[in-house]
Amino acid sequence: MQNGQRALKPRLVMCNIFSDLDKLRKYALAYGFSGIDWSFDVRTLPDTPVQESQWVKDMSELRPLEVRYHCPFHRIDIGHFDPWEAKAAEAVFRRIIRLVSKAEGRYLTIHIGLGRDSTEPLSWEATIDNLRRLVQYGASRGVRLCLENLAWGWTSRPHLFEKLIRNSGAAVTFDIGHAHACESVCSQQYTIEDFVAPHPDRVLNAHIYHTERPDLGHIPPDRIEDIEGRLAILQQVGCDWWVIEINEVDRLLQTKEIVQEYLMRYTSQSESGSAGPTASLTSPGHGLEAQEDLGTQRGPVTRHKRILGHRGAQ
Repeated sequence: MQNGQRALKPRLVMCNIFSDLDKLRKYALAYGFSGIDWSFDVRTLPDTPVQESQWVKDMSELRPLEVRYHCPFHRIDIGHFDPWEAKAAEAVFRRIIRLVSKAEGRYLTIHIGLGRDSTEPLSWEATIDNLRRLVQYGASRGVRLCLENLAWGWTSRPHLFEKLIRNSGAAVTFDIGHAHACESVCSQQYTIEDFVAPHPDRVLNAHIYHTERPDLGHIPPDRIEDIEGRLAILQQVGCDWWVIEINEVDRLLQTKEIVQEYLMRYTSQSESGSAGPTASLTSPGHGLEAQEDLGTQRGPVTRHKRILGHRGAQ
């Protein structure tokens, strides 16, 4: 076992792919999932105290499954350059933190810049300040706020992602598909490990699939070799909440089977003392020390042809 690696059996988790909660619970239990990663729909949030109480009651129907929460909201940014937009976004997330807390949830994942093809409308300073305040608000409600890395934008650049995590106090939701697809890794300027090496103890959730492609969404792995190196990273940092982030039933189960095959190999290798896939987190890849100047990354992103602009990220 590598330094800092903790023996664990990760919990395999599915998304709320069915709107019928009873069907979702029964399906998850029948196919051996340990929890639900619940994505909110901003259009259907409960509006009144009565609706909130009913929503909390509905969530309790998923027991004994653990539920963690996710806000995949497009263009709702707490770091918007327009203070009114930023305040409106913060109000939405505070409202959701209160909901999660009432449902006895402990983890909530958010994004920065989701649904945008440029970071030009965002303020770096406001993003950090407002994210820090939201992290503190979540903590006061017993909810750990986690920031997810995306396939483009600030959180797709390990040196900026590290600064956002360090300066805000947020935890990490590590999306291995986004890490595979992002320009920072594809260009070999950084390695996938660079997303988690500076703060391994903060990696609390993982999103599992092979990669993300424009207009196709999340692509499942075809074989264990597609993702085993990234799963080894999750094993090393001790992340035990593995969300198989595939919404199609057949592909969901296909990916789950591949992940279980990896875990069987890992367990067998650990018991025999033989070496499996490993990744060193003791030093940066191409990396964070060499690229401390935040303005050094150049070139357009793969998914979007425009060069990313940003205000103040330097």
